Amino acid sequence: MAVLDGLLGHTIRHGQLRVIDPWGRSATYGDGTGPAVTIRIHDLKTGLKLLFDPQMAVGEAYMDGTLTVETGTLYDLIDLAFRNLGLKPLAYPLSGLTERLRTAMRRIAQFNPAPRARRNVAHHYDLSDTLYDLFLDADRQYSCAYVMDPSDTIETAQAQKKRHLAAKLLLKPGQKILDIGSGWGGLGLYLAAIAAGDVTGLTLSSEQHRVSNQRAKDAGLDDRVRFDLRDYRAEQGLYDRIISVGMFEHVGVNHYDDYFQMVARCLKDDGVALIHSIGRADGPGHTNPWIGKYIFPGGYSPALSEVIPSIERAGLIITDIEILRLHYAETLRLWRERFEMNRAAIRALYDERFCRMWEFYLITSELCFRHQGQMVFQIQLAKRSESVPITRDYITAFEAAHPPAQSVAPVKSYSRAA
Repeated sequence: MAVLDGLLGHTIRHGQLRVIDPWGRSATYGDGTGPAVTIRIHDLKTGLKLLFDPQMAVGEAYMDGTLTVETGTLYDLIDLAFRNLGLKPLAYPLSGLTERLRTAMRRIAQFNPAPRARRNVAHHYDLSDTLYDLFLDADRQYSCAYVMDPSDTIETAQAQKKRHLAAKLLLKPGQKILDIGSGWGGLGLYLAAIAAGDVTGLTLSSEQHRVSNQRAKDAGLDDRVRFDLRDYRAEQGLYDRIISVGMFEHVGVNHYDDYFQMVARCLKDDGVALIHSIGRADGPGHTNPWIGKYIFPGGYSPALSEVIPSIERAGLIITDIEILRLHYAETLRLWRERFEMNRAAIRALYDERFCRMWEFYLITSELCFRHQGQMVFQIQLAKRSESVPITRDYITAFEAAHPPAQSVAPVKSYSRAA
C-alpha cells in the first residue's frame, strides 16, 4: 500500500516484511535477511489508521481481522517490528505531535482516585476465573516470575519468585506484614506459612477478595491472614514488613507521593518494605494507547527516575535495587504457550476477537521486555540503614535454606463462571 511506504521503509531496515494491500498489490521492506513475514491489509480505512496511529491501529486491526498475517505468525511480525525499532519511537506522520500529546496527557490518563482505581482493576481482574486458570500457575501468580533456568515451568518459576521476595523481607516469626495489591492471595499465604506471620492483604478486586479469603480459611490460616477490599490510601495500620508486587503499575504518576507516604506511615521504624514493579529503561513516557484502552486502563510502567524522588520525599531509604531484565519475557512466554494450548476453551468462554486481543497483549508484552527496554525493578526500603545487612549474602542464605514451595491452597477449586 503506497500510503505506508514512507512509514515501513523507514522502520523496517532489517528482515523481510511483505505487505499486500486491499487490491492485491504487494510491496516488500527490509534487507531480505531472516524469515519472511507477510501481512494483508483488507481495506483502505485500516491502511489509513495504520499510517496515522500505528500504536493503536495494529492491535485493533488484528483483533477485528482487517489485518491478517499470511506468512509467519503474529509473534514473527511483532518481533520483526520491535527488533527494528529497539528503544526508538515509531516514526509516522503525526508521531512527534502524538507522542508529545500522549506524554503531556498522561497525568489525566493516570489520575486514579479510589473509585476510578476500583473500576480499572475490575476491567482486567474481574474476568472469568476460568480464564486465569487456563494460563497461570495453580497459585494464580499474575506477575513476573523468577526464572533461574530455561527449563523452569511456570509453577517452578513462580515459587522461586515468592521465595526471592521473602528472602529480601528478612522475615521473623510473628511479624505483621502488609501485602498491597494482594491478588488471589498466594503471596500472602506463602509469607504467613513460611514465617508464622500475621498478614493483611489489600485488593480492589471483589473477585480476588472473595477467592483469597476463602483460600485462607481452607488453609487454616484465617486466624492470622485476612484480605481486605480497601484502597491503599485508606490503610492506617502499622507493620513490620510491607510488600507490593505488580500493583505499583496501577498507582499513576500523580499518586506516587501518596503511595510512598503511606508506606512510610505504615512501616515501623525498624521495618523493611519491598516494591516490585514493571519499569522502563528509556525514561519517562506514556502507556501504549492500545494497552491502556483494552488491557490496563490507568496503568503505567515508570522509569526509576520518576519513582525515586517520591521515595526520597517520603523519608525512606533505598537499601537495595535489583533489575530483572528478561525474567518477565520468559514469564510471558510461558503464559502465552499455555494460552495457545487452551485457546479453544478460552474462545468458548468469550469469542475469537477476545482471543486475538489477549494473544496480541501477551506477545507485544513479551517482546517489549526482549527489545524495547521494559524491565522489572525490586526496590527494598527502610527507615534505618541498619535494618538491612550491609551485604546481600542473606538473600542467598535464605534461598538455600528454603526450597521453592508450591501453593498452600491452589486457586482452581474456587473458580466461578464468566
